[in-house]
Amino acid sequence: MIDRTGLAGFLRNRREALQPEDVGMPRGQRRRTSGLRREEVATLCNMSADYYARLERERGPQPSQQMLASIAQGLHLSIDERDHLFRLAGHNPPPRGTSSEHISPGLLRILDRLEDTPAEIVTELGETLRQTPMGVALTGDTTRYTGPARSMGYRWFTDTAARDLYAPEEHSFLTRMYAAGLRGLVTLRGPESRAAYLAGLLLDSSEEFRRVWDDHEIGIHPHEVKHFVHPEVGALELNCQRLTDPGQAHSLMVYTAVPGSESYEKLQVLSVIGAQALR
Repeated sequence: MIDRTGLAGFLRNRREALQPEDVGMPRGQRRRTSGLRREEVATLCNMSADYYARLERERGPQPSQQMLASIAQGLHLSIDERDHLFRLAGHNPPPRGTSSEHISPGLLRILDRLEDTPAEIVTELGETLRQTPMGVALTGDTTRYTGPARSMGYRWFTDTAARDLYAPEEHSFLTRMYAAGLRGLVTLRGPESRAAYLAGLLLDSSEEFRRVWDDHEIGIHPHEVKHFVHPEVGALELNCQRLTDPGQAHSLMVYTAVPGSESYEKLQVLSVIGAQALR
């Protein structure tokens, strides 16, 4: 059963504890509230300001689990705070651990400060959970996929368009890397895991995957320098740094170019293209 009073008080407390700079928002000159405004939280949670305001006023329908997950991320809640939010709203919390899609506040705070840099947060299966605007400009909106196609490794073997962004000379290596990475996850997570489910789907649908899977390769790690072929700015050589949250198996991927290089200049052009696309 929903605890409307407890839910309203908790949401209000967490909103007032956050500052605009904590979530990558400008403070502005005429701010009177002690924390975030309700409409700012609503924007972060991808919901209407009216819907969020009704929750803080102990009104409105019981939030769905999907809505609560959005609120938990928008308010940068810890995993314990997320679970508390679900219970207040009358739901059992989602599973914790490596299958969880709740991003830790620490990773979110870093991502929020990388607005002018291509970056994304992904699961161990290569499912994009969040991107910076520059990340979208580089790879497109990869959060839009549903089902097994959310996994970049799955798309690599089932959607030829997934390879268009990568230099052709890299394709053979990436094919081996995705297969080896999935094999390692199947062994680590077990036969009932999502990794095993994806492997089963690919074995049924992709001859290429079956061929490389039978090679039993393991431990093929990504190259630090990635070679992209962007449809608007052309070839890009970008260094990829990875920051991993081991408790939830999420990785923050940050893409940078050597200052003064041709790729660095192209990233500046890409930032303009990305800004225009957001308007």
